[in-house]
Order: sequence, then structure tokens, then C-alpha cells
Amino acid sequence: MKRVMVFGVFDGIHDGHRDFFKQARELGDELIAVVAHDHIAKHLKGRLPQRDLAERFEHLKQEDGVNNVVEGDRELSSWKVIEKYKPDIIALGYDQAILKKDLEGSLKKLNVHPEIKVLKSYEI
Repeated sequence: MKRVMVFGVFDGIHDGHRDFFKQARELGDELIAVVAHDHIAKHLKGRLPQRDLAERFEHLKQEDGVNNVVEGDRELSSWKVIEKYKPDIIALGYDQAILKKDLEGSLKKLNVHPEIKVLKSYEI
């Protein structure tokens, strides 16, 4: 069974997110969505999410194709969630270049070696 992991703030699910989930799900059998904690989202985006972690978590659980929703790490770039769930593939959005660079450097230190795939942008 191929396990795919995605990362995001997911502050209001829209069609772009749904396309992202669909593309990621096509890469494997199980899709795990990792939701960023509020303080991590603020650090990355410069503002707090409009919806708190619990609300974003619940909205994601209702999305088709998302099998498991988990909280992200409380510490930026610790990647404990990757060590815990051991995904075969990490699917990133077209706009997650900074995350990709961080992952590529960090994964060398972890005892897991998922493939990193960058997905296409959503076409309206």
C-alpha cells in the first residue's frame, strides 16, 4: 500500500485544494493530510489562519480522498510526522518550493526516504 502525504495550512478548503488532493491521491492508496499548527502558519505566512487548527482539521476530515488528517509538528522543520507515518511519497503544491528545499535537506538526516513529487497548479 502506497502512502502519500501532503502538507498545508488549509485555511478554507477551495477547488485548488480539492484538485491538489485529487492529484496526490492518484499517486498512491492512502492520502494523509498534515495540518500546520496556528503558530507555524503565522511564522510561514505572516498571519494567523482565519480558522483555528481544530476547525481546519474537521473540514479536512470531510474531504473526499483524504484518508487521514494529522496535526503537523509543533516545531518547524522537525519532521517528526514524517518519521511517524513513513510516507512513500510526499506530494507538494506548485507553490511549496521553500518546503521542498527544506525537506530535501532534512530527509537526508531522517530514517525515511519518501519520493518528493511537485503537483501541477489548478487550472480553472
